[in-house]
Amino acid sequence: MTVAASAALVDRARAGDRVALARLLSLVEAGGPAAVEALARLYPHTGGAWTVGITGAPGAGKSTLTDRLLTRIRGQGDEVGVLAVDPTSPFTGGAILGDRVRMQGHATDPGVFIRSMASRGHLGGLALATPQAVRVLDAIGTPWIIIETVGVGQVEVEVAGAADTTVVVVNPGWGDAVQANKAGLLEIADVLVVNKADRPGRDETIRDLDNMLAMSGARDWTPPVVQTVATEGRGTDDLWAAIAAHREHLEHGDELVARREARLRDEVRAIVTDRLGQRAAALCDGPAFDALVARVAARDVDPHAAAASLLDPSGA
Repeated sequence: MTVAASAALVDRARAGDRVALARLLSLVEAGGPAAVEALARLYPHTGGAWTVGITGAPGAGKSTLTDRLLTRIRGQGDEVGVLAVDPTSPFTGGAILGDRVRMQGHATDPGVFIRSMASRGHLGGLALATPQAVRVLDAIGTPWIIIETVGVGQVEVEVAGAADTTVVVVNPGWGDAVQANKAGLLEIADVLVVNKADRPGRDETIRDLDNMLAMSGARDWTPPVVQTVATEGRGTDDLWAAIAAHREHLEHGDELVARREARLRDEVRAIVTDRLGQRAAALCDGPAFDALVARVAARDVDPHAAAASLLDPSGA
């Protein structure tokens, strides 16, 4: 896509064209100069959305909880976007759970935009393009954005870097509390949800969470522990109240600005790392590189000197 075409796509998406929005998200996922140009045009219009991350182990009920939150948000008249980051199909590279069956009740609601994104093997549970997709939804005026992540265990803590409020979902009998603490769940959680709270082991799970929170020391915000039965809609209002309370806490202090600045710092660092990686891949390819490796193999030059000559040919 040309730069001019991407600019037109941005204008149409900001005017409310949902087809243009879908194409814009695809453009951002694909990357490239047109995507960079589109994001540059969108950036001045961002900063108004509140982003909620929903994370937890597979089968915890994240999709059902997300569906309930959609109903709650729409009930107050707000629009909402959902980025559902799914496992990647090994055959197509697409999102395996792309149909988002549990959210189909909102599929025809013009106030809800649901987008499945493939994690493409990224260990953090978030597609690399997810922060940019959040920016797209933010720039078109979406006040609420929910990121529901792949349930991949310990490495899923990356969701905290992309959300204003992070909701961690566990189930009764969730396993070794020490291991869960090592996984960083308590470090990233702003709200803790014990879903399927009608099952045995609920009280023990809540006690474990309360004990771990007590041992984690004093903090400005102590994550509340909310009980839900998402399939029946029980506890959804309590979860929404906890999210609202956390937002109010952040907006009345300095932490929100600090969080968002840290997020931007990480994003810029990731972009720099990616571009340096592309440069390294280009340097380490072709006949000149092969000849240099041959010299290393012949012991004419050592590996560090060879690398230095690639990075700074003038100093070789």
